[in-house]
Amino acid sequence: MKVLQINVLYRRGSTGKIVNDLNQMLKRNGYESYVCYGRGKAPKEQGVYKISSDFEAKLQALFARFGALQYGGAYFATSKLLRLLKKIKPDIVHLHCINGYTVNIYRLMNFLKANGIPTILTLHAEFLYTGSCGYAYECEKWKSGCGSCPHLREATRSLFIDRTAKAWLLMKKTFENFDVRIVSVSEWLDHRARQSPILKGKEFNVIYNGVETEIFKPKNAQALKLKYNINDEKALLFVTPDYNDERKGGKYITELAKKLLGQKIKIFVIGFNGDYKNLPENIVAIRFTNNQEELSEFYSLADLTLLASKRETFSMVVAESLCCGTPVVGFKAGAPELIALENTCEFVEYGDVQALYNAVIKNLNKKRSLSQLEQQKWLEEARKRYSKEAMFLQYDTIYKELVIKGVAK
Repeated sequence: MKVLQINVLYRRGSTGKIVNDLNQMLKRNGYESYVCYGRGKAPKEQGVYKISSDFEAKLQALFARFGALQYGGAYFATSKLLRLLKKIKPDIVHLHCINGYTVNIYRLMNFLKANGIPTILTLHAEFLYTGSCGYAYECEKWKSGCGSCPHLREATRSLFIDRTAKAWLLMKKTFENFDVRIVSVSEWLDHRARQSPILKGKEFNVIYNGVETEIFKPKNAQALKLKYNINDEKALLFVTPDYNDERKGGKYITELAKKLLGQKIKIFVIGFNGDYKNLPENIVAIRFTNNQEELSEFYSLADLTLLASKRETFSMVVAESLCCGTPVVGFKAGAPELIALENTCEFVEYGDVQALYNAVIKNLNKKRSLSQLEQQKWLEEARKRYSKEAMFLQYDTIYKELVIKGVAK
């Protein structure tokens, strides 16, 4: 069976890693696997194709600033992708995050629909059922048709022209009579997707994102303790791709750190890209790490992992931390409080730093107080729920269902 995945990234970012994991597991299980992606360096890997030039993607992004549809355009990249689809003739097409100005979503999906190619769409964000915005937050215009967008620049990148009503209608038309299977990465996202008129009448599933549990597991963090001079102090961990991203909530971590000054607590921030001079002295800022083994050591070092996001459709941070045996304390952000293992985490109202502080103090000794039996039960449940193997098995079932369904037609 031939499976072709399409995503904006490959190997990088949460969705890029998920696509890579699925690609490798498909090959190991006898599938003929292909990947088409849009942004980043082209890997020298058989069956993996970069479809978009950085120049075309940047040009499409520029057009979007002045009112062009952000999920349209991309003529050359989309044409290359359609040529590859015709050449490979996949039995299954698996769509992930097809954004980033690297493909014309309407043109791609109309091609898949017209050619009757069995298709799975994994929702990692909201834009494919809102028509424009990746995160709708409290806005509910997507339930009836958009227009007069209250978050125009964030939702579309347009500087002044609002075409959200047109984008909504065009997305709705694109999904009409398209027999595509919708997979959400959390129950929270699934609940939202089912309410969208754009996806009305589709078949839905929930499959959690997969974690490499052979990497994300409890590790000996003694080397990190020595490196950062941790003796009797407690460690908190905040992992983010961008500390200054409003959605990720770095500013709240700074506020929390100020409240914790004078206590024997250090906050390790991985993904810091701001001004070191303005940080409280109890924050240890680390610009980034591409080493997953090192990241798992930081999770293992931490007594608590922090989550300060405004919205998350899943949260790899929660899954990775729990696989390493570390509880999470954070804001309610949609999916995290639903995907977390029972009795392992605490989530408080978004933006309430005092409540976050209270939760940190309350849970600071939770990890160290667990018995060996409790720890083992925790880790077994985490592996069962979040492993990439569990993720693959569920997708494998859907792939086979769709192929059988296609043959029956």
